[in-house]
Amino acid sequence: MRREARLAWGLLAPTIAIVSVVVILPLLAIFWISVKPIGLADLRPPAPVVREALRGSGDELRIQYRVRNSSQSEVIQGVTIKDVVPDALAVVSADDRCDIADGRLFCDLGDLDAGARDSVEVFVSMDGDEDAAEDAVEGSEPTVTGKGNNILTNFEFTGKNFARIFDGGEFWGVFGVTIFYTVFGTIGALVTGLFAALLLNKEFRGQGILRGLYLFPYVAPVIAVAFAWIILFDPFSGSANALLIQMGVSQSSINFFGEKPLALIMVTVFEIWRYFPLSFLFILARMQSIDVSMYEAAGMDGASPFQKFWYLSLPQLLGILSVLFLLRFIWTFNKFDDIFLLTGGNAGTRTLTVNVYEQAFAVSNIGAGAAVAVVIFCSLLLFSFFFFKYISREEGL
Repeated sequence: MRREARLAWGLLAPTIAIVSVVVILPLLAIFWISVKPIGLADLRPPAPVVREALRGSGDELRIQYRVRNSSQSEVIQGVTIKDVVPDALAVVSADDRCDIADGRLFCDLGDLDAGARDSVEVFVSMDGDEDAAEDAVEGSEPTVTGKGNNILTNFEFTGKNFARIFDGGEFWGVFGVTIFYTVFGTIGALVTGLFAALLLNKEFRGQGILRGLYLFPYVAPVIAVAFAWIILFDPFSGSANALLIQMGVSQSSINFFGEKPLALIMVTVFEIWRYFPLSFLFILARMQSIDVSMYEAAGMDGASPFQKFWYLSLPQLLGILSVLFLLRFIWTFNKFDDIFLLTGGNAGTRTLTVNVYEQAFAVSNIGAGAAVAVVIFCSLLLFSFFFFKYISREEGL
């Protein structure tokens, strides 16, 4: 048994290593960034950037090195330039900060302030073709060195990112929208999928075609179906508004995706419509594995269709419903593209995932975006703990 256990762990080791690299390392990176004051510009480490070019002509011929600090907030210390002067050029004079020996150039520029620019010029004379000399200058890459404080990798931490998202009055509103969207979207997708499975659990002509049509919302490209919904419910030219007005249900056009709380209801309905086919597939597969003799015996005892469903089908489906609820809850909680395409997070539809995008890219605060991502992870971790401790055990998983 010990040998088999060692063999099993040996076979699983590559998979565990790959999962650790793919999942755990990015997760640790998010936790690291969440406690650091990092903006979008700080993702690029501070470093001196140099451009070399041959300028002028005649007595004004010179090699010019233009140096700039890539960081707008950090000083780069000890900036130096090393380069080799082409054989076709002879050095006449150079910047006081540069030394030239045996055709090798070394310039010490000292410290370069945040966002600062500097230039070094070496005057030369040319023997030979100007184009060849220019190609030789631009073909030799200078070496530039310098040391700057990289905020991404240093050990300076802060709690301002979490203070910023929790101190704002909008956080709990966003969290409430996320819970509403997730809970009702998950339950709605499960209930709709359950009813669809009940309808198609019987044999009839055209059953396969109808099952294929049921899968359309799930397999269709999200961009296509999202814009189809936007056009359908457009307040000015949408077919839904025209139909409601002609039927006398509404006296004026309704802005389905632009009014509170209707926009949140609509994106939740879209979530239910788009993802109920997944629940439908799993539930239908489980229903078709239930022994038919139980239903026959219950029918002989006078059980109604509802009693057959409640006392026979539902207990058999609790396991798959539990798994689907867990998966759909996690996926919906992390959903971003549907809401972003439909409303952009406006009109009261801003969820935590949309908040991550806005903090990280719209406001250019990567640290605050990572802090919101940490809140999402902790929320899902807490939900999973309660699910496995209370819900799944009751359902026999």
